[in-house]
Amino acid sequence: MSKSLQAIRGMNDILPEQTPLWRHFEGTVARLLDNYGYKQIRMPIVEFTELFKRSIGEVTDIVEKEMYTFDDRNGDSLTLRPEGTAACVRAVLEHGITGGGQVQKLWYVGPMFRHERPQKGRYRQFHQIGLEVFNLDGPDIDAELIVLTWRLWGELGIRDAVKLELNSLGTSESRGRYREALVAFLSTHLDKLDEDSQRRLKTNPLRVLDTKNADTQAILADAPKMADYLDDESRLHFEGLKARLDAVGIPYVINPKLVRGLDYYSKTVFEWVTDKLGAQGTVCAGGRYDGLVEQMGGKPTPGVGFAMGIERLVLMLETLEQIPEEISRQVDVYLCAFGEAAELAGLALAERVRDQLPNLRLQVNAGAGSFKSQFKKADKSGALYALILGDDEMAQQVVGFKPLRGQGEQQSIAWDALAAHLATCIVQG
Repeated sequence: MSKSLQAIRGMNDILPEQTPLWRHFEGTVARLLDNYGYKQIRMPIVEFTELFKRSIGEVTDIVEKEMYTFDDRNGDSLTLRPEGTAACVRAVLEHGITGGGQVQKLWYVGPMFRHERPQKGRYRQFHQIGLEVFNLDGPDIDAELIVLTWRLWGELGIRDAVKLELNSLGTSESRGRYREALVAFLSTHLDKLDEDSQRRLKTNPLRVLDTKNADTQAILADAPKMADYLDDESRLHFEGLKARLDAVGIPYVINPKLVRGLDYYSKTVFEWVTDKLGAQGTVCAGGRYDGLVEQMGGKPTPGVGFAMGIERLVLMLETLEQIPEEISRQVDVYLCAFGEAAELAGLALAERVRDQLPNLRLQVNAGAGSFKSQFKKADKSGALYALILGDDEMAQQVVGFKPLRGQGEQQSIAWDALAAHLATCIVQG
């Protein structure tokens, strides 16, 4: 196949055998967020480039090197969204849904785009679920975001494989004072810094803190600490968050080098990290952005949120083998019909059963085939039971009922009793 007919590097197909686990993950998250009172919002994939320059920051790696930006036929500069927060803020401002101090608890799901070097768990088109909350400024909402993710990890069976890291970046004023102190310190070690950190020192000094270079990290051991520059408001906010996490019993680690890669964060920042995925250790991250709405032209509006990477979390479920049995088994019952009359009767019978058991995963063999070939398909489908409909069954208005997994003898079930029998068997199975 020619290269032009292949998927773009770093933009992957999600194949039929993969989508059940995606749906399981997304469905689990959606149900949890419904229970916590969050409402879904859907934003466009393409936005004006200026939106991301103003919100993310023009000297960030995302804006400088990673965005997919192009001019449309009207000459407007457009960008495939690299993250969801800026687009969500734009949406709530445009439609005025946070006006008058209205509290909004929103969530979204969809693809994001960044031109990075593709590797396992990091792609150029990737998918995120994000939460954004507006007009709540206390540590209680910060805690709620962390608590609901903790509950999600428990429901997915991966709680023991993740660790929570916390930090506070303070207000923009306190962060500015810390930035000056950090630049002054690092400038005395300029010749020992790695090349990337030297560049960041001029553009985004706080990003030097999360460098992966071991030599630069050794220098940072003696660098000024953000905690020493926090204002009283930020310090009280952070203590309030920790007290709430302690009350719920969620363990955490204070990471003074946690800064996040976007300019709009303030006060609380957090990451859920794992050592189960190699280099791609962050599976969920976020924090407060109290100045972002005002920065984008709105009135001062507290904001906080996070995003989680679906690819990484699905990979984690696979790695830890936390895949529910019903996910790997996509069919409960497989109906095999032999002969044209049986096929017609089987179609009608299947629909009657579906009317009574709408959640039953019932597959009807849609193509003609021998007894052996149809049973091979039934077994390959992963179904728990096979239904058999041939001339003898048609004459008696029964269906053969054969267990395909485990013990059990084949028996005959009257058509009118089939739904009730299946309900009993599937529940017990």
